Amino acid sequence: MSIHTATRLDARQRPTRARHWVIVFAVTLAVLAYIDRVCISQAAPIMMHDLGLSRVQMGWVFSAFALAYALFEIPGGWLGDRMGPRRVLMRIVIWWSAFTALTGAVSNYVVLLIVRFMFGAGEAGCFPNLTKSFTIWLPERERVRAQGIMWMFARWGGAFTPPLVIFVFSFMSWRWAFGLFGALGIIWAVFFYRWFRDNPANHKSVNAAELALLEGSEHLASGHGDVPWGKLATYRTAWMLWAQYFFVSYPWYFFITWLPSYLQEYRGLSPEVSAGYAIFPLLFGGCGCLISGLLLPKLEKRVGMSVGRRVMAIIGFAGAAVFMALHTQFDAILPAMIAMGMASFCNDLTMPPAWGACMDVGGKYAGTLAGSMNMMGNMAGFAAPAMGGWIVQQTGGNWNVFLYVMAGMYVLGGLCWPFIDPVTPLEKATRRA
Repeated sequence: MSIHTATRLDARQRPTRARHWVIVFAVTLAVLAYIDRVCISQAAPIMMHDLGLSRVQMGWVFSAFALAYALFEIPGGWLGDRMGPRRVLMRIVIWWSAFTALTGAVSNYVVLLIVRFMFGAGEAGCFPNLTKSFTIWLPERERVRAQGIMWMFARWGGAFTPPLVIFVFSFMSWRWAFGLFGALGIIWAVFFYRWFRDNPANHKSVNAAELALLEGSEHLASGHGDVPWGKLATYRTAWMLWAQYFFVSYPWYFFITWLPSYLQEYRGLSPEVSAGYAIFPLLFGGCGCLISGLLLPKLEKRVGMSVGRRVMAIIGFAGAAVFMALHTQFDAILPAMIAMGMASFCNDLTMPPAWGACMDVGGKYAGTLAGSMNMMGNMAGFAAPAMGGWIVQQTGGNWNVFLYVMAGMYVLGGLCWPFIDPVTPLEKATRRA
């Protein structure tokens, strides 16, 4: 049944809410994705000891994931546009879950590098394909809010990973813990593949009234592999989206890689105490995602979608720069971590505007545009951990230099947004827009 046919059916019928299950699947996968990528940061001190790794080598292990994630983002997003997110998401979740489990079986530095690179290749395409599923399954007015909810839970999944890992380590070694976390992804993939359909019209739980809410989205389903690469490559908005995501991701990767080491080595905290404080950035960041997702639609009604998204993003970047620099001024750990938490809160105010722009600008190519933006974010994820380890080592353990570099990245990110048109679809835009 087509959506146009559905609109002619019983107008008094109440819409079903099958589309909300797409948000549930997205939220649970986002949580699993962040548990699987963040758990290694908490395990890093033990792994470094057991495998005989230096700080620089561990930095390259962190970076290996991000490099692979970046390189495979565009292919992952493009496959979602061409094949639909159902098959693509099922395959990538099984892939990354397998390499999460294999992380627990590594015996040396080289094998660990290879496994984490392959893990990153598996996770690539996750969020572009979830974004693609939102463009297909959600009305336009619900998409930004869904992004805010998804990213909130993604951050909170990462936030509570440190104490979760400490808890799991009390029952098993880090090797078995990675196997446990990998098994969870396999379970998700089975349930998702059985329920999800690339076109809502093909789902038995969606009635005519709900299909009417999605009118116009049928052309966004799979079968759009003919991406206008030349136009995308010369599109100013695309370039600025890529740049701002690089600048917001560079400092954010500190929270999921070096933060436990920073708290234990520089701040002198025990692993148990540092795990508690390591919650702050991602916990606050999740709140920032949710608040941005809820407030942004209201702001857009008052000042317009284009201006609203720009304002929210610029506020986020400016606030993150201020709080990151402020963190270095506190000797006491609690106010210092509150300041870092607020930097992450402001960091994540930028997420719904950026990913909302990918949905609206990308249109039927949303997976490809989101993948290219996330690719640039993870190029920052490749550079930041390795550079962070090098900076700290070259400065004799002075972590504040690394933190000031991150504050500078936020400033550069904010300067990108005045040049972004976050609403005009790629197909209708001029190359200079």
